[in-house]
Amino acid sequence: MQSHELRWRSRDGLTLFARDYRPDADSAAGLPRAPVVCIPGLTRNSLDFVELGQWIAGSGRRVLAVDLRGRGESDRDPDPRHYQPPVYADDIAALLAAQSITRAIFIGTSLGGIVTMALALRHPQCIAGAVLNDIGPEIDPSGAARIRGYVGKAPPITDWEAAIAYVKQTNGAALPGQTEAEWEAMARRAFRAGADGKLELRYDPQVLQPTNWLAERIGTWLAWRAFRKLARRGPLLVLRGAHSDILSPASVTRMRRAAPAMTCAEVPSVGHAPMLSEPAARAALQTYLGSAP
Repeated sequence: MQSHELRWRSRDGLTLFARDYRPDADSAAGLPRAPVVCIPGLTRNSLDFVELGQWIAGSGRRVLAVDLRGRGESDRDPDPRHYQPPVYADDIAALLAAQSITRAIFIGTSLGGIVTMALALRHPQCIAGAVLNDIGPEIDPSGAARIRGYVGKAPPITDWEAAIAYVKQTNGAALPGQTEAEWEAMARRAFRAGADGKLELRYDPQVLQPTNWLAERIGTWLAWRAFRKLARRGPLLVLRGAHSDILSPASVTRMRRAAPAMTCAEVPSVGHAPMLSEPAARAALQTYLGSAP
């Protein structure tokens, strides 16, 4: 199943991109079901959801996998201060409006989950349910430090062997079971040939904006408020990599107290973040999507 290329305009005039997976007539037969919007992590893009988009579309739901501004085929923002969850949430709302979609199920990996929570504050009417992939309203400081250590700091990559070595270096601890073919696929989703023919990352190096301690405290308070609101909008599934350094078991316990109706599944043998192709992740998603609106 091939995706369709979809472009829309942000409120501030950027051209943004999504991959559109549409179910065939047979799989879509019966009652209409809410489409799924997949939102990737901080440095990732819609290519992470190719297999997932095809799999979900095969069960009868339309899937839109987005490139956030500054990533993939979406425009880079001339003002990096706009690389913030509230802006991303407004971009997603503009996509839904452009496609005449009133409500959707959101699957958000890492930053994508934070954007989903921001949607619950800014555009709650859009949410029919949500899946948070290895993310919650608070982030383990050790994982945050690890991410700050590599985002936007890639050394010059001269060939695909170097690109593969780079993704192994930055993701090897989280994904110890990856095959060589899977590492190559990840590298080709993370890098592309630039206008000069040299390999470049598929994201603006300025996507990670620095914050001070006060902004972080305020952000965590708002995130918990957003999480509680998200949990009231529809069914909520939280996936956690068993070795995650972003979403701690203690955070999951606090999330359960704040949202008793949420379901949670742990994905064995991986860290941050599950690729959503793992058997445990697929089983949890199949159960969730089978009963979601």
